[in-house]
Amino acid sequence: MKVSHLVKQAKKGDKEALLQLIMADQDAYYRLAYTYMENEHDAMDAMEDMIVTVYEKIDQLQKGEAFYSWSKSILVNRCKTLLRKKNRYLAFGEVEEASHSALTDENPYRDTESEMDMQVLLSHLNKRQREAIELRYVHDLPYQTIADMTGVPLGTIKSRISQGMQKLKAMIGGDRYENDREDIRGV
Repeated sequence: MKVSHLVKQAKKGDKEALLQLIMADQDAYYRLAYTYMENEHDAMDAMEDMIVTVYEKIDQLQKGEAFYSWSKSILVNRCKTLLRKKNRYLAFGEVEEASHSALTDENPYRDTESEMDMQVLLSHLNKRQREAIELRYVHDLPYQTIADMTGVPLGTIKSRISQGMQKLKAMIGGDRYENDREDIRGV
């Protein structure tokens, strides 16, 4: 069923249509919430709060096709609010012992060695760069959606991602591969 049709139904009070919309992308919602909350219970709480907010404010959504970016923006804001309320808002760049243990929990989204390596690398970026890079490359969100979710201009998001990627490249020795390509081409 088409997203815009389900949104129209949800605006008319059809809870089943809203449930279908949310269930269609439930894994992406969970991964996004888990990225911020760093544990399963808090991620589920944030998702529950997001669902209630979406239900209450669905009338404010102008374009039905924008449902998923709109609802994910609500989820991100809900996660940040919950973290502030708990007075434990760990900015993306601040990694503590607790976050390292969260990476090794029995969670299907955080159990690979490469995921842990990436988290360690990302921990060296500032919180804004890390947030932008995770939203773009881990959650595969478009630049404009990230800008809308974070309330930051599109150019700033692109700049944060570019600068963060340059730092990551320098950390893992990305320039050495450029030299290898030149050797192969005979330059």
